[in-house]
Amino acid sequence: MARGTMHAPKPDGQRRRRNAPAHGETVLPRDGELRGPELAELTGGRAFSDGVLAWYDVWRRSPQAAVFEMTDWLRLALLAPIVEGYLKRPSAAALSEIRMNEERLGATVVDRMRARMRVEDDDLDEGDEGLPAGVTSLDERRGDIRRRLA
Repeated sequence: MARGTMHAPKPDGQRRRRNAPAHGETVLPRDGELRGPELAELTGGRAFSDGVLAWYDVWRRSPQAAVFEMTDWLRLALLAPIVEGYLKRPSAAALSEIRMNEERLGATVVDRMRARMRVEDDDLDEGDEGLPAGVTSLDERRGDIRRRLA
């Protein structure tokens, strides 16, 4: 995918170049489970503000955390002081560093699309035809229109 676009990659059958993807799609669970070590464990007990602790807990509960390795947790720990500094005194340089590091971990939908990550959605109740709850099938809608016209 081209950088900065909101477009999903084309289906494999529609690609001009038929090279096999370097890796398959990773399905991430949306379960809200708390994963990874405490921030204090990674930073030698350093105290952080409530804002940084909340930021770190969001990452710990994120679907991406299901595939994090220790190196990913260490990256977040190294980023925590930068987030702390940004919350106290915002700067473009700090925000750029935070954004770049979070991008590598799959922070936004575009980042996850680029990394071929997909968050499973258990919260969609599917009807009998596999449609999300509240969605009418096209055939059913056409039948309603035909009955009204007849």
